[in-house]
Amino acid sequence: MYVACSTQCFARLPLEPALRLIAELGFTKVEFAISEHGAHLKPSEIVADVAREAIRVRIGPSLTPAAYSAELDTPDETEYFQQLKAICRLARATAVSLITIPASVNTTPIDIEAKRLRHLTQFVQGEGLILSVATRVGTVTEIPSAARELCERVPGLGLTLDPSHYVNGPHQGGSYDELIPYVRHAHLRDTGKAPGKFQVRVGQGEIEYGRIISQLSRCRYDRLLTVALHDVAEAPFAMESEVRKLKYLLESLV
Repeated sequence: MYVACSTQCFARLPLEPALRLIAELGFTKVEFAISEHGAHLKPSEIVADVAREAIRVRIGPSLTPAAYSAELDTPDETEYFQQLKAICRLARATAVSLITIPASVNTTPIDIEAKRLRHLTQFVQGEGLILSVATRVGTVTEIPSAARELCERVPGLGLTLDPSHYVNGPHQGGSYDELIPYVRHAHLRDTGKAPGKFQVRVGQGEIEYGRIISQLSRCRYDRLLTVALHDVAEAPFAMESEVRKLKYLLESLV
């Protein structure tokens, strides 16, 4: 397993300073958050010039692009597909094999979501890449059984496990062991069960990092464990120090 850092940890910085800070913290692999509303990579800019964006994600041999996590907010299906296609081109140009997207909202019938994801997964696989959906509150994957059913219905679809949503969301710390065989990526931060405790200091929450890593190891998982704190103004701690602490903790467990 490899420990990476998401650019969302430093979302309030411009991309280049964020990448320099990630490198200074000792990371060698980085996941890029893609959002039209963020300060870093934007889907519309990737569509406009893939080659230019490929240059932006490379800051030297010390830091390697390892994954992309894309929030594609457009309701237009044609535009959505164009954005995903451009991100696939960016992934190929930067030797990245995995793209994470969110599942549809939790009111979406699972038959409809499975059909949508089957189409997208087939396309992404045809590009030689892996498509993964995040386990997230407010989406179809907010309940583990539904996330598992999607993977069973959609050959090749993976999960980006974000256990915080199962600890702090409606699942309230229940088991999600059934998902481990389908995990292709992981987003990690510490989290408590109480309202307002989605993100807490490392060691003050309920995330069982050792148990997660042990379960992934039994499934021969050899991919990324990504430090994915949310860089928000109301965070009750210094982002840089918490990112460093979680990095050291994960590295001690792998």
